[in-house]
Amino acid sequence: MKFISTRNNSSAVSFFEAMRRGLAPDGGLYMPEQIPVISEGFWSSISDKSFPEIAFEMAKPYLEDELTENTLRDVVEEAFNFPVRMKSLGNRHHVLELFHGPTLAFKDFGARFMARLFSENAQKKSEEVTILVATSGDTGGAVAHGFYKVPGVRVCLLYPKGKVSPLQEKQMTTLGENITALEVDGVFDDCQRLVKKAFLDKELNEKIQLSSANSINIARLLPQSFYYAFAVAELMNRGVLSELPVFSVPSGNFGNLTGGVLAGLMGLPIKHFLAATNANDVVPYYLKSGDFKPKDSVQTISNAMDVGNPSNFSRMKFLFKGSESMMRCKISGYSYSDEETRQTIMDVFEEKGGYLLCPHTAIGYRAAIEYQSENNTDNHLITLATAHPVKFRDVIEPVIDKKIELPSRLNSTLKNEKKTLSIDKRYESFKEQLMQINAC
Repeated sequence: MKFISTRNNSSAVSFFEAMRRGLAPDGGLYMPEQIPVISEGFWSSISDKSFPEIAFEMAKPYLEDELTENTLRDVVEEAFNFPVRMKSLGNRHHVLELFHGPTLAFKDFGARFMARLFSENAQKKSEEVTILVATSGDTGGAVAHGFYKVPGVRVCLLYPKGKVSPLQEKQMTTLGENITALEVDGVFDDCQRLVKKAFLDKELNEKIQLSSANSINIARLLPQSFYYAFAVAELMNRGVLSELPVFSVPSGNFGNLTGGVLAGLMGLPIKHFLAATNANDVVPYYLKSGDFKPKDSVQTISNAMDVGNPSNFSRMKFLFKGSESMMRCKISGYSYSDEETRQTIMDVFEEKGGYLLCPHTAIGYRAAIEYQSENNTDNHLITLATAHPVKFRDVIEPVIDKKIELPSRLNSTLKNEKKTLSIDKRYESFKEQLMQINAC
């Protein structure tokens, strides 16, 4: 299978080449030339399959030209060696807990899958790659841990100073070795701008082989489609899949929602998606008005979603063939304030036996409640839980007036020494720092 740019001005490339480049030469994002449709027989039998088995079948059409079936099976089994759980909260509402991986965030799926693909590719070519990552929260920790000590790979993480939680910061800044963290005096959009500009810098790319582990990378996007199928399989196992499910997706850069749309186009039965955001409501505004207006991001308590110009919107347009009406038919947009987010955390905690939602998951859950009320639907609603509540103790504890116990494996992380380099948001500062890192 070949991969093309969403801007259609670059040559088609292989999966590994698209993964290595991250961003296409014309500035677009890579997408498969054709979306593979998996047989109905597979979808009807997924209740009998484990998560790695589902992942293998969904990944195979994209990677069959790159890896043998045995190697691909090894990749998915190593990448997804942690549990995925779905919690039912009554009234046809479910929470798909995607935070049981090493860094307690859904980003572990994409980061671990990608790291193993880079490792396989490195065995084929004796090249060193520098991976650039802009993060507004959990991506940094997941990528840092996923790529830690991977041979032939350097990782450079950019995050906005003072705008990630203390635990998120520690998870990405304490490892050292092949992981470098850059603390940028700006917001997430500044970090993302620096990364994009680096990919388009001809002089820089002649000296350093760059790639990305953000959701702009096709290798990060692909595994974000797998757990939608697992959720449907869970409903089938419980004997409650009488109607097609609706997925509510907490959304920042919109890679997660794009992964769900991709799964649906591959044949997974899904009725509808909810694009749930905080005050950074560029996509919900588009879905209501038809006008896409990127803007400066606003800082909120759901910081991983503080994105004012979501990169994956171009992929959404690509998948819907540029049709606003087709997108609106499949996706509804919702946005909520910090006050509404806190209220949802409290309501669920009090009404659902002390169950805790992180600030991002709370936004998704509130959207699901609102959608069900508006549409009087009998469909099951599945909210993607993107991070463990403990990662946002500073937000949640004042809301519920209780301490959240920290898992023992995170205690040592908080005690580790922070290792960062500080830069301003000028591209020249970033480029100079990047050259110094790669000169070491």
